[in-house]
Amino acid sequence: MTKNKADQNILIKNRRATFDYELIETFTAGIVLTGTEIKSLRAAKASLVDTYCIVEHGEVWVKNMYIAEYFYGTYNNHPERRERKLLLNRKEIRKLETATKNSGFTIIPTRLFINEKGLAKIVIAIARGKKEYDKREAIRTRDDKREMDRAFKH
Repeated sequence: MTKNKADQNILIKNRRATFDYELIETFTAGIVLTGTEIKSLRAAKASLVDTYCIVEHGEVWVKNMYIAEYFYGTYNNHPERRERKLLLNRKEIRKLETATKNSGFTIIPTRLFINEKGLAKIVIAIARGKKEYDKREAIRTRDDKREMDRAFKH
């Protein structure tokens, strides 16, 4: 197995995103990282829990994303929850900015992965928060599907 094949298997998901939010549109963006951050990502030491994105001065930033300190990093190590810039084209940034100006919409990361070239990419989505009854409906649908799968297996 080559090094690039091993990197492709790294996938960090935000499982709460689809439960708490209704995803409207998704974008794939690059992330500006330091050397120790990409090494920690390749070791799958990251989390997207409680992470969100903002648009400031025509730039998109991801906030509260956890990337663990690199074990072999010395004084060069990075802070675990620093703001990281996302790389998108101007048209996509404008679309994100207009969407977040509407009440009830936000930008949340859903997946973090390493592509075939070895670059870290993040999938972000324009999302609308679900109401409590929508969440209950999602749980009921998931449980019904699980019960039906069990019934067909026996």
